[in-house]
Amino acid sequence: MTFKKLAIGVALLAASAATFAQAPAQPAAGQAPAQPPQDTSLSFFITSRGLGDGANLGGLAGADAHCAALAEAAGTTGKTWHAYLSTNGEGGVHARDRIGSGPWFNAKGELSASSVDDLHYSNMNMTKARSVTETGATVNGRGDTPNQHDILTGSNPDGSASDMTCNNWTSNAAEGSAMVGHFDRTGGGTLAESWNAAHPSRGCGQENLVATGGNGYFYCFATGE
Repeated sequence: MTFKKLAIGVALLAASAATFAQAPAQPAAGQAPAQPPQDTSLSFFITSRGLGDGANLGGLAGADAHCAALAEAAGTTGKTWHAYLSTNGEGGVHARDRIGSGPWFNAKGELSASSVDDLHYSNMNMTKARSVTETGATVNGRGDTPNQHDILTGSNPDGSASDMTCNNWTSNAAEGSAMVGHFDRTGGGTLAESWNAAHPSRGCGQENLVATGGNGYFYCFATGE
């Protein structure tokens, strides 16, 4: 073999080795392809502030827009956000049906719930420590001053619509009521440990919500759309 042929052979061998090194690893026979890393970025939070008009949120559209605005201000873009709120009557909707399928993670990258069923029937991760705002801040709960643990939901424990939604989130009147949950899983009410259906509020106005132990906050979920 001449020196020229030897050099060409070495060059081809080196090129082949480089191509092999750059090729993506292939799964072994019988193994499933590797899955991309799970997205653990923000997909669940409690609003850091309400809209200031009691339970008048501008309906579901106004509440959803508030979720999106808070998430964007916190640096999360490109996601569709829905408030965890039910409505009733003609065109009513269950909160559980409008939030996607999960999983959902808080601002700290911690798992809040893996699925809709996990959220409503296990919900072990729905705690004060993990149910934080879009910036990762902890909301005042029972024992804090002021107590703001009442979260507007208008829902039953299974995520279906209750009949207490403050006229489908358009009323700020002193009368009426909204079903609220306790994000810190403690306090008074028929189901004090429920994160979504602890008790009704004492009216729909801002002062009424504050007197009950809230501030017009609600839950926001990324739908995955």
